[in-house]
Amino acid sequence: MVEKDSRLPLYHQLMDILLEKIESGELGENDQLPSERELCETYEVSRTTVRQTMQELEKEGYIYKIHGKGTYVSPRTYKQSLVKFYSFTEEMKKAGKHPTTQVISFSKVIADSKLAKVMNLRVETELFKVTRLRLADAEPMLYETSYLPVDVFSSLSREDLEHAPMYEVFREQYNVNISSAVESFKAVSADKMEADMLQIVEGSPCLLLERITYDQSKVIEYTVSIARGDKFTYTVELK
Repeated sequence: MVEKDSRLPLYHQLMDILLEKIESGELGENDQLPSERELCETYEVSRTTVRQTMQELEKEGYIYKIHGKGTYVSPRTYKQSLVKFYSFTEEMKKAGKHPTTQVISFSKVIADSKLAKVMNLRVETELFKVTRLRLADAEPMLYETSYLPVDVFSSLSREDLEHAPMYEVFREQYNVNISSAVESFKAVSADKMEADMLQIVEGSPCLLLERITYDQSKVIEYTVSIARGDKFTYTVELK
């Protein structure tokens, strides 16, 4: 309960109580919070205290409001460090989620001047183009397009990527190990196709990620990903 004689402000105490309910799972993703009146009566605090609590929780991304309907617990976001190599599959498993991948398309293309420059290849080098939808607990999270040199992964098939994570296929079937990767990102809005794939509203905020992956000095993958802005937080550690 809220302690009136505590040196900690009342709104802060109420925040701690609600955060404990969210983090323990008592209040799950998209669950509706009690109304202002119910919170006032339950914790014997003023509407001003409740409103300040809600403002702080919303500002920090823990809750969201739907006009005329109420206040709800925000879906969980996944914190991803940009200072180490990571795998979507492994990160989702660590978060207790079940990761799956849908291969949307699989084809061969010829490198144009842009792809050739990015991947340090000759123009017209043959590449596999793989478009995938990455999901966690059946919820779309990332929409990815990858370009892979055919001369490195000569017998790669759609079925390979439907039955195992891409980097596992690289390692187990081709003895290709990732030594480093360079990744850049910027804020974008989802176009209609991306929004349809990710099951979000067109124009929703997303992150566009570009990754160039190396096996020693050779580029083995160039991937462009659209990540849902409501699901991912990317961090950089400065030393």
